[in-house]
Amino acid sequence: MKTDPVLEIKGLSVDYGLGNQAVRAVRDVSLTLNRGEVLGLAGESGSGKSTLAYGLTRLLPPPGVVSAGKVIYYPPGGEPVDVLSLTPAGLREFRWAETSIVFQGAMNSLNPVYKVSTQLIDVLEAHQPGMSRQARTARARELLKMVGISEDRLDAYPHQLSGGMRQRVMIGMALALEPKIVIMDEPTTALDVVMQRQILRQLVDLRKRFDFSVLFITHDLSLLVEFSDRIAIMYGGRIVEQAPASVLYRDSLHPYSDGLLHSFPALRGPRRDLVGIPGSPPDLRSMPSGCSFHPRCPKAFDPCSVDVPVLGTPADLQGPARKVACWLHPIRNSAD
Repeated sequence: MKTDPVLEIKGLSVDYGLGNQAVRAVRDVSLTLNRGEVLGLAGESGSGKSTLAYGLTRLLPPPGVVSAGKVIYYPPGGEPVDVLSLTPAGLREFRWAETSIVFQGAMNSLNPVYKVSTQLIDVLEAHQPGMSRQARTARARELLKMVGISEDRLDAYPHQLSGGMRQRVMIGMALALEPKIVIMDEPTTALDVVMQRQILRQLVDLRKRFDFSVLFITHDLSLLVEFSDRIAIMYGGRIVEQAPASVLYRDSLHPYSDGLLHSFPALRGPRRDLVGIPGSPPDLRSMPSGCSFHPRCPKAFDPCSVDVPVLGTPADLQGPARKVACWLHPIRNSAD
């Protein structure tokens, strides 16, 4: 697995509102996306996944604000860039060219009154003004072909395309300028299972061809296990576990990760009982003391309700690099 970072999130916190009324939706998150890998980010609705994505790209709608932390982008052969310090002009250049995002509800993100060709060409016109009209049209055709759509659909309106085709158009648009990072926020939620896997297999093939990195955000852990290199689990605005996908599937450490894994049916092998996670995600306005998962955790014991566990390497395990924030697995001393 590659360990050359393309994006580092360091101690990122995101609030909605100001002062005493502020609600902290993301809490001191540190995460590294390596060059050429697919990093999955999973968790229930309300765990802070989308807020993290919009915070690191500075797309937070008011009253959302990044209250702490850094986001460092490492361009190939260039100097590191602090994304949170970019000027408006620098930010405009960074978006789409260096990193792009496929938004939640991407099927409905296309403008219904413009043809597909117009919307693809607009991206190229805005970021590559020196490109001729013929070259932009040729590039638009190439993008459709790249995501498995016939060129004759270039002049179609969004309502004339199926849901899967609209999703593919959005992925093509995200890859128009060959960015180094593609952030996908619940991109296949409204699609059936067969179409989800078709699109994700195509995305993996495109990633291999163009060597970009993917941050894939979803509540469906079964998708991440199948398509991700690494997975990070998020709960209550914090990362509670990180591990290679195959390792997390076989041997999850955090009880929340285990609950997510047992909430979906296996595609292969014997049948098994599905067990939901009792209770509901925490109210961000009134977080539980200690570990935020302890009111729902079947393995909670004394320290869990008192102290917040730190994300780190568990002292009781050897093997592939992984991290967990759980009192069941004391953290290895940094001097070890």
